[in-house]
Amino acid sequence: MKSTNKRLVLGLAVVIAVVYFLFPVFVQAGTFFNVGWTGVAIKGYDPIAYFTEKMPVKGDSDFEYEWNGAKWRFASARNLEMFKSGPEKYAPQYGGYCAYGVANGYLVKIEPEAWTVYEGRLYLNYSLKVREQWKADIPGNIQKADVNWPKLKEEK
Repeated sequence: MKSTNKRLVLGLAVVIAVVYFLFPVFVQAGTFFNVGWTGVAIKGYDPIAYFTEKMPVKGDSDFEYEWNGAKWRFASARNLEMFKSGPEKYAPQYGGYCAYGVANGYLVKIEPEAWTVYEGRLYLNYSLKVREQWKADIPGNIQKADVNWPKLKEEK
């Protein structure tokens, strides 16, 4: 292979690696989830457990389901089946980004331990401290986040 072709292939490989490892977002046909480089939503935590166990529970790769371009993990086959029956009901709002961050116009990572279920919807936050700020005015924060979310998806 000529050195020009080798440089082109190497350059392309570097670009692919940068995109793969540095952009923690998956966008496909209207979907937009905070999935990290593994493609796994909520850092591998079970979205159903927030509703049923009232706490974050790590999912198991044996109970994995792909929905809207993201891998979702569950603690049990029962939870997996519940999610399959209505993923929109259980998936976190704002693509799994920090809800308070979205309310303030930013896409911010989350910690699975910083969560709130409000009016049947799961909201995740950056930290427990940020969750307290979120909880100080959940309806107002949701209103702001609902306005910001479409713009943030477009910008990304």
